[in-house]
Amino acid sequence: MASEESLVVVTCTAPVNIAVIKYWGKRDEELILPINSSLSVTLHQDQLKTTTTAVISKDFTEDQIWLNGQKEDVGQPRIQACLREIRRLARKRRSTNDKDPPPLSLSYKVHVASVNNFPTAAGLASSAAGYACLAYALAQVYGIEHDLSEVARRGSGSACRSLYGGFVEWQMGEQADGKDSIARQVASELHWPELRVLILVVNAEKKPTSSTVGMQTSVETSPLLRFRAEAVVPARMAEMTRYIKERDFQGFGQLTMKDSNQFHATCLDTFPPISYLNDVSRRVIHLVHRFNTHHGQTKVAYTFDAGPNAVIFTLDDTVAEFVAAVRHSFPPESNGDKFLKGLPMKPALLSDELKAALDMNPTPGGIKYIISTQVGPGPQILDDPHAHLLGPDGLPKPAA
Repeated sequence: MASEESLVVVTCTAPVNIAVIKYWGKRDEELILPINSSLSVTLHQDQLKTTTTAVISKDFTEDQIWLNGQKEDVGQPRIQACLREIRRLARKRRSTNDKDPPPLSLSYKVHVASVNNFPTAAGLASSAAGYACLAYALAQVYGIEHDLSEVARRGSGSACRSLYGGFVEWQMGEQADGKDSIARQVASELHWPELRVLILVVNAEKKPTSSTVGMQTSVETSPLLRFRAEAVVPARMAEMTRYIKERDFQGFGQLTMKDSNQFHATCLDTFPPISYLNDVSRRVIHLVHRFNTHHGQTKVAYTFDAGPNAVIFTLDDTVAEFVAAVRHSFPPESNGDKFLKGLPMKPALLSDELKAALDMNPTPGGIKYIISTQVGPGPQILDDPHAHLLGPDGLPKPAA
């Protein structure tokens, strides 16, 4: 049992981010340096978050980690890379700030527990939220006030983008050591209050080809990926930044869809080909284009990460009508009352003209449920001791 006075306990939450200019492919596998820059939207933690408690104590004999209640192997290379990097920063901070020897706490072992309030590894950017939360929590317990891009990135590349709220770019950087491969905020979470996000959960199962394996194969075999990174993405980063700053939904929506489509084209150009989308994903794509054509403008945009779930961007004046279109095209099988989770909205009726324009045979149960959310802030510290996932003994608290 760890004695209370020797404990340092911190609990944090961190958000999911959804890339609108995609990251796919590394130039350095160990340091996790990307072949192109990327840009993402941070989602609100009221709907999607990772919560992590980190505890250090002189009484712990080894580092330990629990994910969603299950003990995990703390020796996983990416977890070790995060721990090494955070302890290096802590030692560096102490040696530059103090003439005294570093405190014993630097040699203390750490216990970490983490839970997601959404499906892990189902294409919902769980690793990004998880490693951002791990980096942020470890930084608090070890007293580090330093850009954490490198720590989070060593766990999962896109995790560095979850260190900030709002709209975030991950600059690919050019240095071999990756010191300039960092995340920075493009606009805050308050910048575009009308923007809404819907996650259409097609499948919450673990994906067959992990992102790590997928992108490595793409880098090795896809000429299209190389062309994308060098000739397409730089201009798109500047264009997307401008659309966000001007709150131009037409431009933002169209470029978001084009970039998603090109990312999935590079997956098909990979050999052997990778397909993260399924039939329901493709039907969502058709639904969005028909919805927009009916309105004569881009009112809704889709993007897909490495999985079949669709992320939809729209504005608050359109969101209810589009949810009605999804219900019409993918009637809920049994969970009609639980089909829409997250931000509440008043139901909207579809006009007969829009129903005719959608012109799709319904696919009952194709969409399992929808999570309705918005743009949100970066990591938060929870001050309430009841929020800690680990007890005074450094072990997971029993589930309530």
